Amino acid sequence: MKVTRMMWYANTVLLTGALLAGTATAASQQLASTLHAGSATATEDSSRADRRRTSNLKAFRGIAPKLNTTPEALHTAFERARSVNPKLSRGNFIAANILADNLGARRPNVTTAALLGGLQNGSSLGQTLQSLGLSPLEAKQARQAADRRVKDGNQRVKDEDKRARAREKERRQREHEASGYKR
Repeated sequence: MKVTRMMWYANTVLLTGALLAGTATAASQQLASTLHAGSATATEDSSRADRRRTSNLKAFRGIAPKLNTTPEALHTAFERARSVNPKLSRGNFIAANILADNLGARRPNVTTAALLGGLQNGSSLGQTLQSLGLSPLEAKQARQAADRRVKDGNQRVKDEDKRARAREKERRQREHEASGYKR
């Protein structure tokens, strides 16, 4: 039993090292080709890029506290992961982080890096979870739990924004009334 467990850990370490080496190589190759061909963002309107960055940061506001991090840190990690896998969606990135957070304590081989590596290889999150040792039912339940966690975080942010807008509206109304303006 101990030999099997040691072999499993050794295999996990080797696989993680190979994935990291592969992603570093892919990132450097992509960086070289981007520098050679010219950056696509250089031609993009700067205000459009600012709006997109703000939008991405807002998308991470709901889930960042649940992952004990900041939206900026999640955004930076997303951009790094996206440089390696341009097809990576924000939703899959968030789901991979939540799944790793939810399952990591019970299953140490379920990590964000392992899940992102599976996505990079063309597998879905469910397929990747199954390849990491979860049954199809466990993978489905884990994905549903992650989706609920994302939904709860997004709802919390919407509620906070709604309350902030209401407070701002009340503040402006009080200022307006205090200025003595009457209709």
